Amino acid sequence: MRIAVIGSNGQLGSDLVREFAARGDETTALTHSDIEVGDYRSVESLLQEIGPNVVLNTAAFHVVQQCESDPHRAFQVNALGALNIAKVCEQLKAVSVFFSTDYVFSGAKQKPYVETDPPCPLNMYGGTKLLGEYYTLDNARESLVLRVSGLYGSVPCRAKGGNFISTMLKASEQRSVVKVVRDEILTPTPTSEIASKTYELIMNGVRGLVHLTCEGECSWYEFARVIFDTLNLRTPLEPCSANDFPSTVKRPLYSVLENQRMKDLHLGDMPHWEDALVRFLKHLQRSSAQ
Repeated sequence: MRIAVIGSNGQLGSDLVREFAARGDETTALTHSDIEVGDYRSVESLLQEIGPNVVLNTAAFHVVQQCESDPHRAFQVNALGALNIAKVCEQLKAVSVFFSTDYVFSGAKQKPYVETDPPCPLNMYGGTKLLGEYYTLDNARESLVLRVSGLYGSVPCRAKGGNFISTMLKASEQRSVVKVVRDEILTPTPTSEIASKTYELIMNGVRGLVHLTCEGECSWYEFARVIFDTLNLRTPLEPCSANDFPSTVKRPLYSVLENQRMKDLHLGDMPHWEDALVRFLKHLQRSSAQ
């Protein structure tokens, strides 16, 4: 297959490039310097030149606070970009794969969300990503929308300058006490697991909307606790409330996704979040020691 990965130098994009290239697919890595997803002509000219069978769109404007202050840019990247890619994929008869987010939900359900639950985003980021879902599914007959949560990987998130693990490492070095919220619940998931399962879903001809996370759930504090314990970080770690970090941006307090559709298709063999995290951290330790 010919694969185009948009956002290939990001945390998720880099693992998608690695996964598909390792499988022997002809993989083209595209960064923002190559393609402007919000510009239809840029998308059309480049993808027509490449002629991909599958386009993996990881381009995102996802710093939540910045989405609130620059909604035009959030719409251009998260929604209009998805629309442009879907339209060109339809022309090329290619599969349009859009990576979405747990933030399309409000958290009010307080139980894991399945694909058939009605979305209700609380902020501009979640709202524009939801539009990206609709635009993808409505404009490319061969389309796949994957909702993910709590991503971390070996390549830092470009927009945020790292991920939660690197943030905890830095905090443990710079602070006398690290405080992390205990009342926001999610499912941490490594990008390597997302990448390998994305390949499997595409190869099995799965289309439509799919939730794709590790199993189980935890608070950000519990996420941090495993990081501190596994890496033997000595700085005291304390739980706190989201109210201790006032923000003008609303976020869901509960955004756990249930991989219901994958399980129905007998493709739901994702690891538990803690097992995947410990495995990732031990690999990180070994790599740092070399």
